[in-house]
Amino acid sequence: MRRRTYLPLIWGILCLIASQNSFSQTTRADSSSQQNALNGTVNFFYTAIGKQSPLYNGAEYNFYDPIITGNAYYADVKAFTPGTVNYNGITFNQVPMLYDIYSDDVVVLLYNHFTKFTLVKEKVTSFDYLDHHFININADTLAANAGITSGYYDELYRGRSQVLVKRSKNIQTTAGQTSIESYFNPAKTYYLRKNNIYYTITGKGSMLDVLKDKKKQLQQYIRTSQINFRKEPEEAMVKIASYYDQLSK
Repeated sequence: MRRRTYLPLIWGILCLIASQNSFSQTTRADSSSQQNALNGTVNFFYTAIGKQSPLYNGAEYNFYDPIITGNAYYADVKAFTPGTVNYNGITFNQVPMLYDIYSDDVVVLLYNHFTKFTLVKEKVTSFDYLDHHFININADTLAANAGITSGYYDELYRGRSQVLVKRSKNIQTTAGQTSIESYFNPAKTYYLRKNNIYYTITGKGSMLDVLKDKKKQLQQYIRTSQINFRKEPEEAMVKIASYYDQLSK
């Protein structure tokens, strides 16, 4: 009964601060202060309402058959780990979550620490998990030739250009001597956005082909900076894209 008594008050405070935050956008410092207050109120709201949290409105999630070798999760982390998610316009902190990169779902643990739910993907703007920032791309909102499909992407760099990686797993099956074995197989696909078109990057050559208007300068930068695309492709892509953006100012 006590929880129900406080719900209207908590929700009212949340809405009031959200509206004040919107009203004060003309002053950057005020906006930042209001946003911090909003996030603090959201955390209090999230704790206070427990099982009534708007996070918990997705489909129930079940773990995979243990007969499949390996696991379906990002970075092979199969224990619920705190993360931050922007869901339906509200930021939730310290959310116990998993990222299933086989089904491309964010899984959260219910208040009872037992039941698991997948977040409704259409309501997720972004989430931060294991020191990586993932964004949700809806391909239907992009041009027909955008070159990318809907889903969660690890955003490595964002400037005038953008570097993304799609982290995924698929299930492979092999025939053993006495049985058929299945296992999760990881995969990565890199993307570079230029002029609102996403290009698949398979190596240094394909990236330089996309950035061909500055190709000579970038080749010189790669040599002098000793960038090793083969050994550290993600770091290399970020450095090259960042330098390209500097050259394009």
